Amino acid sequence: MSNQEGSPVPLLLARDLVKAHGRTEALRGASVELRAGEILAVTGASGSGKSTLLHCLSGIVRPDSGSVTYDGERLDQLPEQRLSELRRTEFGVVFQFGQLIPELTALDNVALPLLLAGTRRPQAQAQAGEWLERFGVRGQEELRPGELSGGQAQRVALARALVTGPRIVFADEPTGALDSLAGEQVMTALTHTARESGTAVLLITHDAQVSAYADREVRLADGTVTPLGVAA
Repeated sequence: MSNQEGSPVPLLLARDLVKAHGRTEALRGASVELRAGEILAVTGASGSGKSTLLHCLSGIVRPDSGSVTYDGERLDQLPEQRLSELRRTEFGVVFQFGQLIPELTALDNVALPLLLAGTRRPQAQAQAGEWLERFGVRGQEELRPGELSGGQAQRVALARALVTGPRIVFADEPTGALDSLAGEQVMTALTHTARESGTAVLLITHDAQVSAYADREVRLADGTVTPLGVAA
């Protein structure tokens, strides 16, 4: 069933997730939900399993048990081909260090998801240029990641995550490698653009200044999730 903004049905719903890495149990029955258009911060200490939770929610890894449902589909039961399709079209992912392709220019990094989805190069590059402008890095199109500042590179990564018009952006410590000013610029750009486009954001962070941008915050500790209510 399709989920519209304002619907009581969560767009993404995880129940009782368990995931172990070797003998270490990162998730021990974690449950969380994300509504359409919502910015949700998942906080917790380093090593608390936040990245593991994001990987399970975005279909990058499968939980050992429990369920993840996205818009009526059980992600944990989908074939890899369908998961790959969702990650290309409806999910955007941003990591702490951006993970841009070093050999490609900023413009081509942003255009890449569109090209992989079959968009013709001129149209893909035009759309990529528009997104670079929205994130305040217009004029840097021909620079490669190594020629960009940390804040610029992360805004390019955000543009790449949003260029396909995803319904959810999964952001894993998106300001963790940045100074406070660059981090503020990245979070302002991300939250403004997400609200403008109605994109839901699941934000992994240990930084209270970052979680303050969210509509709601939950804390992950001892492998389970505790609601903290509405962020200030």
